Amino acid sequence: MAEISTNPFKSLAVTQSVFYSEYLEREVIFDIYLPKNLRQNDQVSLLLINDGQDLLTMAFDEMLEELISSQAIEPLICVGIHCGPERKMEYGTAYSADFKGRGAKAGLYTKYILDELLPYIRKTFHLPIFRDKSFAGFSLGALSAMDIVWNQATEFHRIGIFSGSLWWRRKGYEDGYDDEQDRLMHLQIRKGGFYPWLQFFVECGKQDETADRNQNGVIDSIDDALDLIVALKAKGYTDEHIRYLELEDGTHDVTTWAKALPEFLKWGWGDRNE
Repeated sequence: MAEISTNPFKSLAVTQSVFYSEYLEREVIFDIYLPKNLRQNDQVSLLLINDGQDLLTMAFDEMLEELISSQAIEPLICVGIHCGPERKMEYGTAYSADFKGRGAKAGLYTKYILDELLPYIRKTFHLPIFRDKSFAGFSLGALSAMDIVWNQATEFHRIGIFSGSLWWRRKGYEDGYDDEQDRLMHLQIRKGGFYPWLQFFVECGKQDETADRNQNGVIDSIDDALDLIVALKAKGYTDEHIRYLELEDGTHDVTTWAKALPEFLKWGWGDRNE
């Protein structure tokens, strides 16, 4: 492991580090956003974020500093995990690759998170126990985060999905694709259990895309997100577990996700949990 840089704030210290992953067979860069004045016995929440390189673009450090210093949210550790050159292979669903073979390394990415990254964080910051752990991501990184949380439910508490690639499917449209049977994340939820401690934040923008495969006047990304919520509610989740945020002018980009992130952070770690 090598430390790249440190940029202190009033309530937050930011360090960019890199270490070699045996599972992914590459160096992984990640940014650690650490509240100051943590004591060794403090139990603090941990939030992992896929596509952590996007956090740099949206000045996430300043956003988090403002929310913590103003006490809009409780202090929490955030780790922004940068994607690698094989993003479309490492992100996805470990359950199955998609119809083009993408996501074939999603299982290895899950092992990296559980067996390499989390132990590193615990050891480095002398925090053997977190109050709770959560995972978020953008686009395909959101699908990856959802897949990991759903399949490792005993490890996590919250999931943040921003413009999630919930269309990820095991059949092409021309090969007999069916909404109910072929969207890989929805399929896992229907086959999975009910984990009452899990909470879900789902963001979509009305301008996220233009595709409308079933010609119902609703873009696919919103259809897929709403269908995910329907599948979750069929398992027993309620509006107490799920927050859906639809942005009128939201698009599939960092600017939109930067607008939605404070809402996610206040939903997860704001006054409602005190």
